[in-house]
Amino acid sequence: QVQLVESGGGSVQAGGSLRLSCAFSSSPDDVVGWFRQAPGKEREGVAGITLTGRRIVYADSVKGRFTISRDNNKNTVTLQMNSLKPEDTGIYYCAARLLRTYIDDAAFLRTSTYYYWGQGTQVTVSS
Repeated sequence: QVQLVESGGGSVQAGGSLRLSCAFSSSPDDVVGWFRQAPGKEREGVAGITLTGRRIVYADSVKGRFTISRDNNKNTVTLQMNSLKPEDTGIYYCAARLLRTYIDDAAFLRTSTYYYWGQGTQVTVSS
């Protein structure tokens, strides 16, 4: 059983930055992802990272602005968000897989890939 707790959300103006953290009760032995859900919309994948950090996948909408990183010694995954836009507003969740098996890049951003989920942290970007 892996428990995940997100932190670092808040309210910023467009162009600003936020740094989200996901802390685990024990380090997931596989891919960890960040997702977000805006009001009235489906949850969408933002970024994912493997255990070693050698494979990282970003959604096109955040490429060049967001950076995901992982510290297995501290059991944390961080999402650095720069140049924020109003459309980045939503609840941000981190998630971890149950099984360590190979997945393709597209699977990094699918909700069905993940088994464990955090409770989420709110990010609000005003124009």
